[in-house]
Amino acid sequence: MKKIFLVAEREILQKIRTPSFIIMTLLTPLLIAGFVGLIIYLTQTEKTEQKVWVVDESKLFEGRLQPDDYTTFSYTQKKLPDAVREFSDKGYTCILWIAPNIVEGGDGAVKIIYKKSPGLAFQTYLKNQLEKILYEEKLRANQIDPMVIHNAKQKVQVIMEKVDKYGNAKDQTQFQLLGFFMGFLMFMFITVYGMMVFRSVLEEKTNRIVEIIISSIKPFQLLAGKILGVAVLGIGQFLVMAGISALLMMLMVQFLLKDTLAEYEIFKAQTEMVMKTGATQNLDKLEKFHDKLETFQVLDKLKNIDVAEVLAAFLLYFLGGYLLYSALIAAIASAVDNESDSQQFLMPVMLPLFVAYFSLVRAMENPDASSIVWFSYIPFTSPVIMMSRITSGIPFWEVLMSLVLLFAAIILVLMLAAKIYRTGILMYGQKVTWKTIFQWVFKN
Repeated sequence: MKKIFLVAEREILQKIRTPSFIIMTLLTPLLIAGFVGLIIYLTQTEKTEQKVWVVDESKLFEGRLQPDDYTTFSYTQKKLPDAVREFSDKGYTCILWIAPNIVEGGDGAVKIIYKKSPGLAFQTYLKNQLEKILYEEKLRANQIDPMVIHNAKQKVQVIMEKVDKYGNAKDQTQFQLLGFFMGFLMFMFITVYGMMVFRSVLEEKTNRIVEIIISSIKPFQLLAGKILGVAVLGIGQFLVMAGISALLMMLMVQFLLKDTLAEYEIFKAQTEMVMKTGATQNLDKLEKFHDKLETFQVLDKLKNIDVAEVLAAFLLYFLGGYLLYSALIAAIASAVDNESDSQQFLMPVMLPLFVAYFSLVRAMENPDASSIVWFSYIPFTSPVIMMSRITSGIPFWEVLMSLVLLFAAIILVLMLAAKIYRTGILMYGQKVTWKTIFQWVFKN
């Protein structure tokens, strides 16, 4: 064991001292936080103040377009060419021109004329208002009261709750996307660190350094040390990146979503007050958050995530998936003389991992589908698929059985990989085929 630990220590020190490793450890959290921050920033800043000058030649919309916190409407009787010349000087950001034949559905019946693009949110907001007014006008034209239709509409929010064998229910709404993300991370980490072992083994064989190392250590000890060293390195790097990413995103969310979080706290306080007072509460005096309910639901889900449980599962499945695939990848690297010769062997070995990756969408849509359940037990696909299913709530015995099968497969694969590694690491100049590899496996 001492020699295995020495090899593992050498692998860790050799890679941790490289500038690329340090840069990626620090740069990856910045990229993740930056990407999330960019999405939040774009969604927050898309709404800019708009002063709209309305040229309504249909005479249907005058005084009926409803302003909001970002948009105001002013109406004019000017002709469009005159309005186009004057709107910017008068302090308006754009012109809304409505054709006289809009009710008949004429082509180009609505135009937005601007100097600076008003953004997609404004366009959608304006389009919805125009369509609503036209819809109500056509209902009235057919002697139908729009309020009857309006009162008949009812939004339905579906809340997913999974019940365990003891009858306890747990809300699972909105966890599907988290499952996809965790499965994707698992696929990426197993691939990245598996290929790190591949390049390490191939480099030592190509440089013939391994001939010197083998003189004082058994091939299995060298293989085990390499795999163990990269495993420790991977787990450590993941924990550091996860910690930095979490800290950066917390700071970023507090900065970019400060107003939304404040509204969320008001919403929660109002909800608790209504639950306590019931029918005696004057609802008209409460603040309305109809357009923020979906955002508040996402915040609720994020607060309810058991971070310790998800992190523990991720580390176990990463360790299992990494050990399984890195053993096979190291065996292939030992059997070839260069990276180009390895492609015919790597593709069949990595294929189950890619199958698991492409099954993530189905796992997100239906985590209890029979094919997904089986994939979560099969050792070559379980790290990715089970990590995705865990976030949707599954019995503990399924996770336990999956882990037992995974680590049992690791023991078997390590034994087979050691046989290939023992022979292949000192083989040079021979064109290796699958037949050759199977002969090494079954050789005494």
